[in-house]
Amino acid sequence: MESKVNVFDPLDMSNYKIEKLPKLDKSPFEKWMARLGFPLAAIAFVVLYFFVDISFLNNIDPSSLADDAAKRFAAIGAQDFTRINYAMLAIFAASIVLWITEPIPNYLTSLIVILAIVLTGVTSDKVAYAQLGHPVMWLNILSFILASMLVKTRVAKRFALWFVLKFGKNATMVIFSFIVINIVLSAFISATTAKAAILLPIFMVIAAIYGATGGENRNNFGRNLVLQNLFQINIGASGFITGSGANLLAGALIAGAMGWSAFSFQDWFVAAFPLCLIIILIGWFVGLKIIFPLKESEKKPSIEGGMERLKEELKGMGKMKTEEYKAIAIFVGVLALWATDKQHGINQTAVAFIGAVVALLPGIGIVKWNDVDIPWHLLLFSAGAYTLGAGLEATGLPSTMVSALFDNFGIDAGTPFWVLYVILTASMMFSALIFQSKTMRALIFVPIAIGVAQKFGYPILSLAFPVALLCEHVYVLPFNSKPAALLYTTNHYSWSDTFRYGMTMMVISWLMILVWGETVLNWLGYTNGLL
Repeated sequence: MESKVNVFDPLDMSNYKIEKLPKLDKSPFEKWMARLGFPLAAIAFVVLYFFVDISFLNNIDPSSLADDAAKRFAAIGAQDFTRINYAMLAIFAASIVLWITEPIPNYLTSLIVILAIVLTGVTSDKVAYAQLGHPVMWLNILSFILASMLVKTRVAKRFALWFVLKFGKNATMVIFSFIVINIVLSAFISATTAKAAILLPIFMVIAAIYGATGGENRNNFGRNLVLQNLFQINIGASGFITGSGANLLAGALIAGAMGWSAFSFQDWFVAAFPLCLIIILIGWFVGLKIIFPLKESEKKPSIEGGMERLKEELKGMGKMKTEEYKAIAIFVGVLALWATDKQHGINQTAVAFIGAVVALLPGIGIVKWNDVDIPWHLLLFSAGAYTLGAGLEATGLPSTMVSALFDNFGIDAGTPFWVLYVILTASMMFSALIFQSKTMRALIFVPIAIGVAQKFGYPILSLAFPVALLCEHVYVLPFNSKPAALLYTTNHYSWSDTFRYGMTMMVISWLMILVWGETVLNWLGYTNGLL
């Protein structure tokens, strides 16, 4: 009796499902970090809360603080103010250690943060627990409902296949076609990992068609296709405030400091989308022409009839179904309402509510609750981040620490705006090499930028908004984001490959935010220019 041998078919999309990809094991360094995480976090908390005497915090001039912090200082007195600040500083430091080293899951760290903030009296339990019901949290939940609609009806997959087949006439244009695909998906899907999961089987098959199957069969076409998709998945999200939870958090922090109910989708889009598009196009050119130039042999399909398999995949989906037309209609309607929020006054969360309700309505909608994929562990992590943000706001810690540190080092009001702009944007950009969460980076650096702006009397938006625009630069190393970790397991590139391309694009992107501050952000009234 003949035994059947299972032969791997590189053009079978089912081979590239996430559950079939190898898991990325922690490196020895990461394992040591995880072992040290709990002790380091505990030491940081105990030392900062009980033993450290930061003397300059006891000599703060209320007139040097932001208005809200100064009012709290006057209301409760220096001694109580300092105690609360110590508590918040200790919780903040311990949580950062736990989130970076990951001895426990991020969502569990968030639950500990919420509990610690309540027990130390930084905020009331009502305020701390209410962050799970924050409007931005609702927007995240509703966005996952709407994204599930696109996945369940397979509209996203049909669009990606159709676009590649329609416009990907050669190797260069195939890679270019994913720019459009990623930007369209970014407008509606706020989870970058979800976008990676949708597109991964498609670009893996295309890579195989052009002779790149990973491992020993790596080539520059595969490196470009996978690394540029990683770059586009992240940077595409930066063009929309709804592009990721980090953008939403940054917008909420800025809106809170400005006294707004929400940061406008339209305002973010007008300032951020052109920058997003320019950076992605530069990334396409740098990858194809400079870092990973294609050989002549890589510009032509190496598997005969390979593109026909994609056509068969698209044909196998059949004709457009009623549910798909409904999904597109809801998609376009929600996006149109988001894009015109300043005209009709309905905020992003309410618009998402409308879309989700329509999508779930029996008889009219196209998804049932059991079809919805909501990653509650990510939402709990976000809730912890928002609670930490509420604690920072309640204590005025960012503006207090900025004021105290700057006074201590003799940095006075005569510091030029461009110096502050350069320091803050560089800190935000290159912190992505260390931090594993863009949400955490938004939580750390946006409040600092707000505090610096308040300290020196500059408009909050002039420093906080440029910093917020850099949230999505998390693509240099495999541990910098979930999509980076996911795509590294495809084995299409090495650490040196992703570092070369990623660092190049990170430096270029930082230079672009400097140019943007001098030009577009100046023209739109966010800054007065850097020079």
